[in-house]
Amino acid sequence: MAEINIILATDCGSTTTKAILIEKIDGEYRLSVRGEAPTTVEAPFDDVTVGVLNAVREIEELSGRKIIDDGGLIMRPASGEKTGVDLYLSTSSAGGGLQMTVAGVVKSMSAESAQRAALGAGAIIIDVIAVDDGRKDYEKVRRIRELRPDMILTSGGTDGGTVKHLAEIAEMLLAADPKPRLGLGMKLPVIFAGNKEARKPFMDILKEKVDLKVVDNLRPSLEAENLGPARAAIHELFLQHVMQQAPGYGKLSSWTDSGIMSTPNAVGRIIETIAAQFSMNVLAVDIGGATTDVFSVFDGTFTRTVSANLGMSYSICNVLTEAGIANIQRWVPFDSDETDLRNRLRNKMIRPTTIPHTLDDLRIEQAVSREALRLAFDHHKSLARSLKGVQQVRTIGEIMDQSETGQTLVKMMNLDMIIGSGGVLSHAPRAAETAYMMMDAYQPEGITMLAKDSIFMMPQLGVLSVVHPEAAAQVFERDCLIKFGHVIAPVGNGKAGDAACTITIDGSDQAFKCGTLTVIPLGLGETKEVTIRPGRNFDMGAGKGKPVTAKVEGGTVGLMIDTRGRPMQLPTDKKLRISKLQEWHSSLGLEVGG
Repeated sequence: MAEINIILATDCGSTTTKAILIEKIDGEYRLSVRGEAPTTVEAPFDDVTVGVLNAVREIEELSGRKIIDDGGLIMRPASGEKTGVDLYLSTSSAGGGLQMTVAGVVKSMSAESAQRAALGAGAIIIDVIAVDDGRKDYEKVRRIRELRPDMILTSGGTDGGTVKHLAEIAEMLLAADPKPRLGLGMKLPVIFAGNKEARKPFMDILKEKVDLKVVDNLRPSLEAENLGPARAAIHELFLQHVMQQAPGYGKLSSWTDSGIMSTPNAVGRIIETIAAQFSMNVLAVDIGGATTDVFSVFDGTFTRTVSANLGMSYSICNVLTEAGIANIQRWVPFDSDETDLRNRLRNKMIRPTTIPHTLDDLRIEQAVSREALRLAFDHHKSLARSLKGVQQVRTIGEIMDQSETGQTLVKMMNLDMIIGSGGVLSHAPRAAETAYMMMDAYQPEGITMLAKDSIFMMPQLGVLSVVHPEAAAQVFERDCLIKFGHVIAPVGNGKAGDAACTITIDGSDQAFKCGTLTVIPLGLGETKEVTIRPGRNFDMGAGKGKPVTAKVEGGTVGLMIDTRGRPMQLPTDKKLRISKLQEWHSSLGLEVGG
């Protein structure tokens, strides 16, 4: 590969196109400038490249580098001149992103593996069809016909297993005769990732009706899950079918040095890259107006989920419905009227672009965000599980548990970092507010770094990580992440006033009682070695009451000590709860409102 010194990357979002310029300075890659412009995929422009060029022109003005030639194309560098870029990459979620239906034989096995494959490839799943999902065949046929997904992923049966049920799924698709969302007269892409013995009968039934692609089985055996080939096929078909139908994407594809990647897929890639390069377990969230995406890497296993009905503007009333008014009110640090609260949220839904105008508005929005984040995380944990159907050695207690699901891969005590992004987290007036929302929603355990994506450049860095992982990792660590600091949270519960833990820092001991939230000043880049001695009912990862010595790092908030208990339990009495919320706000230097 020729030496790469200047990199341009764009992300075409549904409303805004963002561009970043990365330069190699003194041997390391750093973010140089950033530009943005409205996305132009819809009328009157109907050409996504107009918005891309507008965003890049802002980069030109800020950097003094000429990037677009007289013909409106991205230039390559000319020797001795400040022109062009060595590498141009792009991601996109414009036009509604990648919308998929997945189908499997058993809902809790093959269909769930198909969900993991599709979600990991950056898709929004609009329905999950399974032979055993409880719906009548005609209901499934009608649903497939009505939804008009961009593509369908089918799976089921271990290799050498069931053929009959996969043939039934093929017959169902034949009866539905589904049409793709984009591209008149085109055949719907269907990926078959099931039992290899069923490939021929599946193809015989559907070969004339759909654009069929066959890949290796998602579940070749009960003990194995093979998601890679299906994800690669989804990405390839996304470029060929979905991107080529969107206005201007054919032209944009010809400019880029690598295929256009869907925005959620790109975010997943950078999370995977960072987790691998720094040997970390990472949890990341992107909370938007309509959806909330959650990404995690635990012990090398990547999982992504989309909560398509949980967001902070268009979907805010869905959060109200799913969480319930009481669960939102429990986070409001002043006495709030239920009717007034409902009306505020309804107003936000019908005026989705408004932002909080008063401190009360802000605190209510942040209360809703805690529930949206919590619910999306619960959804994520339900899919980030070990394989179902696998025989495991279990204790008597586990055998008595009738749950059919595998064990969740999300182990909070093993989590190294939580990264937040999306308007309510990225644009909170103070860093402590973002850290506070994340602590309440995720309830980290042990020692966990909290951080946020500074300007939401994770998509561009994700597509860059495929081509140049070193550059992506350097910019991510130095320019993308804003660290709030480590949070220390002993697991366990005790009465108010009981000793939760004692921390030795700089040779002196500090005791922390149950039910408190404390910030110890520790700046960006500052580290300390601490010894944490939990109370006898508390655990820091080594066992109840056993001390732990660790290196902790500060940030824009500092070193946070959270002794509110795990699982955290808010007081049931309203006055006492509001008093505690006000105390915790105060300990973080935040005004309450009300």
